[in-house]
Parts: sequence; C-alpha cells; structure tokens
Amino acid sequence: MSQNLEKLTAYEILEKRQIKDLNSEGYLLKHKRTGAHITLLLNDDENKVFYIGFRTPPKDSTGVAHILEHSVLCGSKNFPVKDPFIELAKGSLNTFLNAMTYPDKTVYPVASCNDTDFQNLMHVYLDAVFHPNIYKEEKIFRQEGWHYELENKEDELKINGVVYNEMKGAFSSPDDVAEREIMNSLYPDIAYGLESGGDPEDIPDLTYEEFLSFHQRYYHPSNSYIYLYGNLDAEEYLTFLEENYLKDFDSLTIDSEIRQQEPFAEKREIVKEYSIMEDEPVRENTYLTYNVSMGSSLDRKLYAAMDILDYVLCSAPGTPVKQALIDAGIGKDVYSTMENGIAQPYFSIVAKNADEDQKEAFVSVIEDTLKKLVEEGIDRKALQAAVNYFTFKYREGDFGSYPKGLMLGLQAMDSWLYDKKEPFMHIEANQTYEELKEAITEGYYEELIDRYLLKNPHKTILTVKPVQGLTTRKDEALHDRLQAYKNTLSEEEVLAIVENTKALREYQEAPDTKEALETIPLLKREDMKKEATPYINEERKLAGSTLLVHDIFTNGIAYIKLLFDLKQVPAELFPYVGILKSVLMGVNTEHYSYGELFNEVNCKTGGIDVQAGTYGNAKDLSKFLATLEIKTKVFYENRDEALDLIREILLTSDFTDDKRLKEIIAECRSRMQASMTGSGHTVAALRALSYFSPTAACAQQLSGMVQCRLLEDLDSSFEEKKEFLKKNLKALIHYIFRPENLLIDYTGTEEGLAGIEEKIAEFRSALFTDEVSGTPYVPELSKKNEAFMTAGQVQYVCRAGNFLKKGLPFTGALKVLKVMMGYEYLWTQVRVKGGAYGCMCTFSRSGDSYFVSYRDPNLEKTIETYQEAADYVKNYEADERTVTQFIIGAVSELDTPMTPKGRGNYSLAGYLTGLTMDRIQQERDELLATTAETIKGLSCYIEAFMKDDCLCVVGNGEKIKEEKKLFLSVDQLFH
Repeated sequence: MSQNLEKLTAYEILEKRQIKDLNSEGYLLKHKRTGAHITLLLNDDENKVFYIGFRTPPKDSTGVAHILEHSVLCGSKNFPVKDPFIELAKGSLNTFLNAMTYPDKTVYPVASCNDTDFQNLMHVYLDAVFHPNIYKEEKIFRQEGWHYELENKEDELKINGVVYNEMKGAFSSPDDVAEREIMNSLYPDIAYGLESGGDPEDIPDLTYEEFLSFHQRYYHPSNSYIYLYGNLDAEEYLTFLEENYLKDFDSLTIDSEIRQQEPFAEKREIVKEYSIMEDEPVRENTYLTYNVSMGSSLDRKLYAAMDILDYVLCSAPGTPVKQALIDAGIGKDVYSTMENGIAQPYFSIVAKNADEDQKEAFVSVIEDTLKKLVEEGIDRKALQAAVNYFTFKYREGDFGSYPKGLMLGLQAMDSWLYDKKEPFMHIEANQTYEELKEAITEGYYEELIDRYLLKNPHKTILTVKPVQGLTTRKDEALHDRLQAYKNTLSEEEVLAIVENTKALREYQEAPDTKEALETIPLLKREDMKKEATPYINEERKLAGSTLLVHDIFTNGIAYIKLLFDLKQVPAELFPYVGILKSVLMGVNTEHYSYGELFNEVNCKTGGIDVQAGTYGNAKDLSKFLATLEIKTKVFYENRDEALDLIREILLTSDFTDDKRLKEIIAECRSRMQASMTGSGHTVAALRALSYFSPTAACAQQLSGMVQCRLLEDLDSSFEEKKEFLKKNLKALIHYIFRPENLLIDYTGTEEGLAGIEEKIAEFRSALFTDEVSGTPYVPELSKKNEAFMTAGQVQYVCRAGNFLKKGLPFTGALKVLKVMMGYEYLWTQVRVKGGAYGCMCTFSRSGDSYFVSYRDPNLEKTIETYQEAADYVKNYEADERTVTQFIIGAVSELDTPMTPKGRGNYSLAGYLTGLTMDRIQQERDELLATTAETIKGLSCYIEAFMKDDCLCVVGNGEKIKEEKKLFLSVDQLFH
C-alpha cells in the first residue's frame, strides 16, 4: 500500500522500506521543525494503532512519571472535562485505550478499527499530552498522586491518592518486590535504580511544582516518539498531526538521555526485605537471585538470544540450572527472568521459597552447572526447540485480545528509544531467528554464558527475605509520623487541610458542564454495526466422535483442541483434575523424559497446553459443563506428529516418580500463590460467586481456593499423601480419557484436515474403555462470607449475587449498565473519591453478578458504595448523548477484533454453552435500543443480586481484623 509522503513538506523521510516479515511498508520520518520522531507501519490491518511516547527517566522514586501519566488524561485545552480518558472508554469503539509508565519512558497508545473513532482518539490523546489541565487545576495532582486527607479536624491525618494506593498494592506482591529489587541492584546509579512508578514511602515527597516541571521538561515534540500502524491514509494523519499540534512548537534541546550504569568492578551482595503475616513461616520463604547485566538492547542477535537462554537454562522443565537447584533442595520454584526492553538488559536466575542460609550453595550450584554447560555444550535438541518455539510465536503473530500493531509498536521502542534510526530492529526478526538457528552449532550460546553469566563482574547476588509483620510496623510508623506532623500544625493549618479535603471532594463530585462534555467527539448510534458476529461452526462426525470445524484462514496453522467431558469424575477425585493438568507434560512418558518431551513438543509444534474449562448452560442455570482440554497449534504438515505426542502425554504419563511429583506440587503451590497475590480481585470475585453459582463452585475446585488448599496440603504432607496422590492421578485418567468423553475442535482450513480421520480413529481406539463407577461431582453451595488476610497494604472487596433466580431475565441492556457502572458510578465513588486503583462489575447471562474493587485502601466504605448503587441507578438521569456513549462503549467490548484462533474459541464457547445466534442477536438489539429509562429500570437487577449478600474480601490483615464483624469467617489467604 505505497503512499506518496514526499509532498509532506513538514517532514523529512529518513527511511522507507518493505518489511516482508510483517507484510508492511515501513517509514521512519522526522518532523523538520521540532525533531519529533515518527515511525509508520502501513499494511492491510484494519485494527489501526497510534501512540505517542516520551523518554522520561526519573531522578527519584516519587513516581512523578507515573502520576503525570494519570494526570494528563484528566482534562486538556480542547477537551476540558475532568476525565477524557473515561469519556473515551465508555463512548468509543476503541480496541485498546490505556497509558503505561516504564522505567525510562511513558507511552500513550490507542487503537480502533473505525477511521473516525481512531482520529478522535488520536486528537484527545495528543491534546492531553501537550496541553493538559494540570497547570490550571492542582486538584488533579492531589487526586491522582497524593494528598493529605482530613474530613474533620479531630480525625486522624491520612494520605490518599490513586497512584499512591496503586503502588501500595504493587509493593505488596513479593514477586514484584523481588523483580524491582533485581533491577535496582544492578543499576544503582541511574534511572533503573529508581522506582518510576513511585515508592509509597517517597510519593508524598513530590511537590506540585516538581510535578509540573517534569511535564515541562519531557512532554515536548522534540522528545517524542510517534507511531502509526495499519490500513490508514498516512498523509491525512501526518497532516492532522502537523496542523493541529506540531506546528505550534519549536525545536527544543532536551536532556532525556538514558545514562548507562558503569560496570561493576566486582560482584555485589545485597539483602532486602518483604513483609509476611505475623504467623506466616520465615523458613522456605526467601528469594535468592543471581543477576547479571547483559550487553545492550541494540545488540539485535543478543536481544533475541536472551529468550533462548531463558528457555534452555531455567524455564523449560528439567533444564540444567533449574534441575540442579531443585535437586540441591534450593527453592521450590526455580525460574529465570530477563528484561531486554531497557537500554541495559539483564538476566536473572531466581530460587523462590528458599532459605537465606542457602545463598552460598545457590551461587555454587549455578556456577558449577554453567561451567559444565560451557565445557560440555548445551543440549542441541533443547536449543533447537527454543529457537523453533520463538520463531513459531513470531510468525504466528497472535497476541490474543491485544492489537498486533500495538505489541509491535511497543517492541519497536526496545531499540528506537535508544537509537532514533532503529525502530525496526527487533520487529523484523526472521533473519535474526535464522542466525540463532545457525548459531546452535557454533558455540554461540555457550560463549554467552561464559561471557555474561560467569566472567561478568557486573553481577549481584540479591537476597529478598521475609520479615513477619513488616507491613503492620510500617503502617504504624506512618500513622505515628502523620499524627506527629499534625501535632506540629496550627489550628489554621489543620483547618486548611480539612478545607482542601472538602474542596477536592467537591471538585470530584461536580459534574462536567454540558458544553465541556460535548467537546469529546462521539460517534452516532447509526455508526454501530447492527449484526452480531456470527459463529463459524460445522459439526461433523469423525471416527465415532464429534468434530467441530471452524473453517477460517490461519496461514497454514492448525489449532486443535481435544476436550474431555469430566461428567464421570467422582466427587472425591474432582479437585485432583487441577493437579492432573499440571502433571501432564511435566512427567516422563513411554518414550521421553519430561525434559525431552518438552523439547520434542516445541520442535514439532507451537506448543501443547493442558487446561481445565467450565461452561455454563445458556438454557438451564443449574447445569454446567466441566472439561479437561489439551490444545496445540501446529503447521499443517506436522499435525499428525502433534496428535501422536498428545496421545503419548495422555496415555503413557508416568505418575510413579515421587521426586518429580513433589517438585511439581511445590512449584504449582508457589505459582498459584503468586498469582493469587497479584490478582486478589479475581480470588475474591470467584470465591464470592462460588457461594451460589454451580459453575463458579466447579471452577473453585480446579483453580480457586479449594485447589490452593489442596496444593498446600499435598506440599506440606507429601510423604504421607504421595501414595494417595498417585492412586488418584492413575484413577483419573481412566475416568477422563475415554472415547465417549471426547470432542475434537479444529480451527483452520479444509487443507489442514486432509487425512485426519485415520489418525483420530487410531487415537480414539487407544483411549480407556474399562468400566468406571462412582458418584459424579455435584457442587455444594453455601454462603460463607469470608475474608482472607494478607501482608499487603490494600484490599480487594467483592459483593456478589444472582438476579436470574429472582425471576429477572437477562437483557442486552445490562451490557450498557456494566459500562455505566464501571466508568461512572463505581469509577467516581471507588476510584476517584475512594482512592482505589480500579473497580469492576459483571452482569452475566446466568444471572451471576458482582462488584469488586482493585487495590483499594477502603473496605466497609466500599461495601457502602455497593449498597447505594441501586438507588443511584433508580434515580439516574441521562441525556441521549450520554446513553449513546454507554451504548458505544458496550458495543466496543462486544466487537473486539478476533484473531483466527480467537474466532474459533468464540464459536466453540457458543456451541458448548448452547447460546444461539438468535439470542446473541436479540441481546445486541436490546443493547442498541437502550434508553435512559431502560437504565433506570435496571436498578432492580442490582437490588436483586445484592439481596444475596455474598461478600468476600482479600486484603490487609489488620484492616480485616478491624472489620471482622462483617464476615462469617476470617482466615489467612495462604496456609
């Protein structure tokens, strides 16, 4: 799609080239007047992407870059509403809308398939970064950053603020603490040694003047990186950019250089701390980390090779360093991490759930193993598997729900930010992977290990150890500090804080004027697509099983999923399905050790995964389908080999290796706890739903609290429970992997099915047919209203219930209510005024509904907000424009572009749940016909689900103890 950009006199074309890897035309331009840097990737992708980014290296850990990222989206010159971001979120057809703060840059991306919408999003974002209202309204800084809070002069002085609470949540995750300290330890003298997101202890040191100064210094076209992607008229958008923004600026010399850390003369050893509960064990709770600075992100080959090293050293099962540490009893979860999106990349080996006194052995085992690999060579098959895996991933280019252009654009910054002539270095990668393939036989990877991991003095051995009650002590110290500060204030100064608190509340509660709201561009209802996206389903019979075909072009990749119904699994074995999905692929099989198996899979396919699924029934709320699913993605020519590998995994896995089973259980427990710590809102919501929802209760068994407790029990008492575990796993495969339980799902073209019937018949004939018996699992439902205590500093507060059981039918208008609640009522009350980082809601077809907060400083106050929601909706007044906004936002959520794999999954879900296209179309019609009166009438749905009074909270232990009267039971999140 060649375009004539030479006639654009405001820009200089520095480079123009075909990028065959991405089927795109690439341009690198420079704005003549300001020096702004622009990259274009032009192709036939309708999901267009724009971003503007700035180099923003911090000078301290006050989080100024992060607070500014939030604040510029709180109103601007041409769009003077208080929250243009939310106005866009609830009223545009965006496929992506966000902003991100990195250690050395801040990026503002948007995406949309609608041309008008895309230009509107660009316009609002450009105005936000170049002409924000932060200079006119200090309260924006106070709201998004931090402020003293005092509602009455007798009250205790507190600190609140959205970023302040967000970072308290981030600092509550031990994994996040370890990851942050790793980078800080290697780069103590430069920006990477600071916390760009903000350290909660440092955020209150930031002044309004310093905040404004940061914007003045860095948010200028001369320091900007502008990116456009997709099927778009580049001339039109570049002209818009020049005429509306860039022409108003002159060139400015800006020192935003990302300075380099001087290499260390010798290895450094550092100890840091993180908080655990008072009665949590200190033993086996330490992070031991071995970290090296590793070259430059502008080394094209090294950049990609770091992924390969990650795979062959620690990430894949049975890899040498991982296995050596586990065999030495150092850590229950061993992994490597690497960061190549900064100027000076680093590589880390982490042993989690270790002990502080194992540090010397940890280093010794790693270095002995690495020396052996250098001397004897890395397993060639492992290297081939790693290169094939990452090559497949690159060529597939499937980023799920994230726009492909967005992910490519963000990756472009990994080189472009540090060399203005090199935006395409890492996104044009086919040649790089060819070189990495050739390097397998050249000793390249062994040389990297020797140079960077062994002989590199720029290294840290960082220990992050647990301290019981550290959060409580810090909270008490902050409390004492704030009260001591308050005691130094005169009565006039105290009253000034009270007045400021009141003024901020009034600012937050004041509605935007009609004139201000109308500055935000808005599509019309008639711009919305009327038809729902159809399923692509064709049901066939194949060798006695059902084959569901989604005939979609996939560029030669077959997406195959084998689903096994769990209907025959007895109740006592059901939670062990969650264990089984982790054990399969992790133990030896008939022809392979587990390490060899993983490599064989990645040599022949794009991966094989095992997961559990739960699907509600669209016609009968009391019914659900639970499945164990084995999925693979593979080039057509390797399809039969992939099916042979799946057969080997399902039918010949060896459950008799006690040592290996113990390792898997310990790792699963560690990783599940890390996931739950970082996603407290998901834990709270699923648990609250499980009190009354059969589908959620089933999911609890396989991936929720029930599964967590089972893993804790098995890990703590493995020797006593191992025979029972092995017996259950062996029994399970006979209940599950049976011909009558099998459904085959295929996404691809007819070409990929050629000759498959014989292979499926062979596979099906190998499945178990012996007689099985037992009482099938039936969920037991009861209201528990629990609180789960952590050492974190914030809460995740959920209220849940069901409206369908009260006789209220699902309607598409509830999708509009979800947008209205999430971006208006809950946003204003829980986030803007309450200081939480976020708040979400759901109204599902099954009637299951919830409100849940994210990184919330409050608990009872948030519950009160939920309780007042129905009255708010009942009395809600909205004009046609506002309702249209919510409708557009709801349509946007429905119409997110789908990859071929995504379209197949969408079609499969409709098939499994029995949700017909007629019903989906009816719901869409109801959505599009929503009026202000319709919304008011939905208040009864909130009243109905709130009557169930199902409450679950995950959060700070002391806060929960203060509010224990709200709960039927209180427990630690982890045992």
